[in-house]
Amino acid sequence: MSITDKALRERIKELTCLYDVSSIIVNADADYIEDTLTAIAFSLKKAFQFGDDTEIIITTQTLNIKTSSLQNDTVFITSEICLFNVPNGKIEAHLRTPKFSEQDFLNEEQLLLNSVALKVGSLLERIEIQNSETSLKRQMERADRLSILGEITAGIAHELNTPLANILGFAELLKDQLDAKNSTTRDLDKIIENAIFSREVVKKLMFFACEMPQEMTRVNLVPHIKNAIDLLDATFRKEQVKYVVKIEDDILLLKADPIQLTQIIFNLLINAIYFSPVYGLVTVTAYQTKRDIVLKISDEGIGFQIEDLDKIFQPFFTTKPIGDGAGLGLSVVHGIVASHKGKISAENNKNKGAIFTVMLPKE
Repeated sequence: MSITDKALRERIKELTCLYDVSSIIVNADADYIEDTLTAIAFSLKKAFQFGDDTEIIITTQTLNIKTSSLQNDTVFITSEICLFNVPNGKIEAHLRTPKFSEQDFLNEEQLLLNSVALKVGSLLERIEIQNSETSLKRQMERADRLSILGEITAGIAHELNTPLANILGFAELLKDQLDAKNSTTRDLDKIIENAIFSREVVKKLMFFACEMPQEMTRVNLVPHIKNAIDLLDATFRKEQVKYVVKIEDDILLLKADPIQLTQIIFNLLINAIYFSPVYGLVTVTAYQTKRDIVLKISDEGIGFQIEDLDKIFQPFFTTKPIGDGAGLGLSVVHGIVASHKGKISAENNKNKGAIFTVMLPKE
């Protein structure tokens, strides 16, 4: 075969590779990116002059694709994969030594590698944009759901408030008119107790809907955390759950309603205790950034099911058994945080359990 014929054959292989890679990328599915990169790697391998002896490695932040394992020393050429102009990985073509040297790579092969790296970068950018759009859409849908629930909840709370106040008021009035020894007073006590309980549920609904009046003032978060821990110390001991507090500064100032701030801490701590196993550890962390005060409370419980993460802060949603919770605690926390123009998130801990992160603006 003449040199011209040989060169022509190599160019045809390279053009065929670029066509194949373009086709693979056009039909790529974000859920099967590993399969896509593997197909690209094998297509590249066939395009090289010594295809049988060439091994391709494609590396990204999350994946490492190889056409085969490399046992011996190699010589190689490489090209960076950039994601939004930032290096995010690379493609390498290897030849084993001592059979081959760097001179056995053609200049056109380096250009081919560069072209494919550019196409792979474009693919990863496209997937990143799609994932961001999907995530943003979910956040907006969730915010819309919570907003609608908040409006409905506020309406229900207002409608229930007046009849509950009447029930409680007339029951107490009737009790005052009866002899303390009258057996009817015991029934009235039950009515009063249940009315008070129902009123507390309505309060929680109004907290979720941000309908409770606030008294915003300058507050130091640190003593609120310590007071909550002290008050719950007996509960920690009863449930045989340990705790550790990690606070970077003695003073973490923010503008907040002191009562509602305490309610955030209490609800998250009680939730962490409930889901903690015996001898489990609850970790309370607090620190400040330039704009926010950050509170993190984590446990070593069972964590969240992935499908439940979007529902955690919805009112009446609970993973507790029937009778152990009304599903209002975390929705109340969410409502308070939202009314303070803050953010709250829930996620699974890397090791085990769950972690709640509350970010409240300093001003």
